[in-house]
Amino acid sequence: MVQTQPHEFDTASTTTIATLDDLRKHLQWAVELEHATLPPYLTALYSLDAERNPEAAQLIGGVFVEEMIHLALAANLLNAVGGQPRLDAPHLLPSHPRAMPHADPSIELSLLPFGQEALRMFLRIEQPAHPGDPAEGDHYETIGQFYDAIEKGLRHLCAVLGEDQVFTGNPARQVAGGPFAHTAGHLSPVTDLASALTALEEIVEQGEGAARAEVWDGDPDLSHPETKAVSHYYRFQELALGRRYQPGDTPESGPTGEAVTVDYDGVRPVRPNPRLADHPEGSAIRTAQAVFNQTYCKLLQQLEQAFNGNPAMLGMSVGTMYALKGQAQGLMAMQDDDGLAAGPTFEYVAVEDRA
Repeated sequence: MVQTQPHEFDTASTTTIATLDDLRKHLQWAVELEHATLPPYLTALYSLDAERNPEAAQLIGGVFVEEMIHLALAANLLNAVGGQPRLDAPHLLPSHPRAMPHADPSIELSLLPFGQEALRMFLRIEQPAHPGDPAEGDHYETIGQFYDAIEKGLRHLCAVLGEDQVFTGNPARQVAGGPFAHTAGHLSPVTDLASALTALEEIVEQGEGAARAEVWDGDPDLSHPETKAVSHYYRFQELALGRRYQPGDTPESGPTGEAVTVDYDGVRPVRPNPRLADHPEGSAIRTAQAVFNQTYCKLLQQLEQAFNGNPAMLGMSVGTMYALKGQAQGLMAMQDDDGLAAGPTFEYVAVEDRA
């Protein structure tokens, strides 16, 4: 066991991740953080007519798949240190607009159709930390700073307790897989400090870019084999600015590659932040929204089971995701009294109330 003197550990920089319980709490927050991005990304993705907006659909679809990988990696991290990931719980689905879990209030999440307002929100979610920004375990201003706090806490606990006392989770609870559609990202098991640091690096680099100074996330681009993949923040910049990044581009130069075309007539005008309560009981829209909510909560239940000793459920969840897509697109084909497209509300349905 490696011993570290108390004065060598900067508790302020890790924002109280000083015990295993602190670490497990923050890794559960990481699970909740990664989940919180899914409803906004899915709403924007489903609002796109993919035939008229293939580039935008591919870019956002790729981000969604990678966020699912990040969610599973966060669960692997929590399992590795003896925690129990929780996803099927009411507090994971508060009303929108909502705050990012445990983040600075400036990171607000809404359910919006694809467009410049949604892109501004996505850019705020994925905003890179600056080199040298402090780790922030709570009220974080960027996701990267939050994961920095987790990394510092992990390193400290391994130094003080020894890796064998930190990574006590059952390896059979780890989920793995890849590559996935639209991304070269991999879902790898976490069993020790080295694999934990690799998982954290995968999450942060896919979101904000390698070393916080590059456009690229380090993975190959499956759609453009001649270059590396662009991180989430810069993919959204490509959509906002209407141009792709190409080799040689930097955050300072902006994208100088081929044009990215968006057909805004091929975006369904979804009502922002819809709620079941917007429509009377028994109405077609409310009924369809309720069915979607049941399916989404079934997905959360399957994922929680996958992360808690039944990894095979991860494969089962893929079919549920396809069902969600069909239900959401059916909803968006309906118009409300204001001529806006109906959309999914992502409201929690108690287990006993599910069909």
